[in-house]
Amino acid sequence: MAGTDPADDACLARRTGGGVARLCAILARLRGPGGCPWDREQTLRTLKSHLLEETYELLEAMDGGDPEAHAEELGDVLLQVVFQARLREERGDSGLDDVAHRLADKLVRRHPHVFGGACAPDSAAALRNWEAIKRAEKPAGGASGPRSAMDGVPAALPALARAQRLQGKAARRGFDWPDAEGVEAKLQEEQAELAAARAADDAEAVRHEAGDLLFTVVNLCRFLQVDAEEALQAANARFSRRFRGVERRAAAAGRDLRDCTMAEMDAWWEEAKADG
Repeated sequence: MAGTDPADDACLARRTGGGVARLCAILARLRGPGGCPWDREQTLRTLKSHLLEETYELLEAMDGGDPEAHAEELGDVLLQVVFQARLREERGDSGLDDVAHRLADKLVRRHPHVFGGACAPDSAAALRNWEAIKRAEKPAGGASGPRSAMDGVPAALPALARAQRLQGKAARRGFDWPDAEGVEAKLQEEQAELAAARAADDAEAVRHEAGDLLFTVVNLCRFLQVDAEEALQAANARFSRRFRGVERRAAAAGRDLRDCTMAEMDAWWEEAKADG
C-alpha cells in the first residue's frame, strides 16, 4: 500500500514540500514524553549560544562555495528557528506557522512596489519604502520617548557590523559626510587625538580615542561600499594563513620562532605573502 514504506513517505514529503511539517513533528516528538532528555531540558536561554554558533558556521559555509555544506548549515539554523517556535508553542504562544504567516504579512506590507501601487525604480527607493513603513508600524513614542533612528540595531551584533548599521541609519536621516574625503580627514583627526592621548599617558582617553578611530575606519568602509565585518574577517584569514606560512618556514629551517630575529620573520612573511 502506498505510503507504508518510510522511504516512500520521505520522498512524498520532499515532493509535496512537507519537509518543514515533518521537522516540526520530529521536534515535537523529541520534546514530548519519552523523547530526548537533552532536547526536553532546553530553554530559550540555553539555545542562545547554539543559535550564535550555528549562525557563524552558516556564514563560513556561505563563503566556502560548497552547496552541500551550505544546505547542511542552513538546516542547522532552521532547527534553531523551529526549536524556539516549538518552545513558544508549548507555552501557548505563537507557533512556527504563526511566525511564518506574520513574516509573510510583513513582507507583503513592506513591498508596496511589488504587491501594491507604490513605485520603487531602484534598491535605494525600495529601502526608503521599507524604512518608512517600518517606522509607521512602530509606536511614535512611549515611556522611553519618541523612537530613534538608532532603534532596531541589535546591541548583540559584532561591533564592526553594528557600527556600520548605526552609521547607515543615521545617513538615511541626512546625518552624513558629503563624500569619502570628509571621512578620510576625520580619520586623520582621530589618529592625532589618539596620539595626543598616548602622549598624555591617559589610559581611559586612549581607549576612548581608539574606539573613535575604529568607528571612523568603519565609516570609511561604508563610503567605499565595503562591508567592514567581512573585510576584517578576510584580513584575519589572510593573517592566519600567512603566519602559518612563517611557522612552516621556521620549522623547515629548524628554528623556533621565539629565537628568530624580526628581520628573519619579516623575510618569511614576505614569502608567505607572495603565496597568497
